[in-house]
Amino acid sequence: MVQVALFGTSADPPTTGHQAIVEWLATRFDTVAVWAADNPFKSGQTPLFHRQAMLALLLEGVEQTYSNVLLCPHLSHARSLHSIYLAQQDWPDTQLALVVGTDVLNSLPSWYRIDELLKMVQLQIVPRPGFPVKREDLKTLQALGAQISIAADFIGPDVSSTTYRQTKAEAVMIPAIATYIHQHGLYEGAGNGLN
Repeated sequence: MVQVALFGTSADPPTTGHQAIVEWLATRFDTVAVWAADNPFKSGQTPLFHRQAMLALLLEGVEQTYSNVLLCPHLSHARSLHSIYLAQQDWPDTQLALVVGTDVLNSLPSWYRIDELLKMVQLQIVPRPGFPVKREDLKTLQALGAQISIAADFIGPDVSSTTYRQTKAEAVMIPAIATYIHQHGLYEGAGNGLN
């Protein structure tokens, strides 16, 4: 059966960590659908159109190597369940995998209509540096009906959007995104009020 990875991310901003995840997914799934979305658990996010534009810049380089990677801004929704409904229309009769980082595992049970969501997708869990997989989180999700796959062989760079917003360390950005950030004056305030 065709397998589609669904990678929605707040991407505030997209980093080389996001790039590494997309490239790993591209080698293991028939299609990788990527989009930026508003995160209902975060406040003060950069406007979505900027995050979508930066994600497009990130994927330009990835798409040159991996033709199965697609930017899908139409899937963007603050509730993952709605994104999955839309993905089912785009890819009927496929196995959908929702990509989540280990940093959100403990919050997943509180996601909107999580029981319904877990019946529609497999969870593809991607390790994040500093956020080990906790057995109790996996047990909780499995009790809710989750089918789980862990990207045990994925080793991404120890970077995050949060760290970039705090330090402005451009080494975690591809040059095109660093240029975009400067051109649009993004992330200039102290802390940016972001989580």
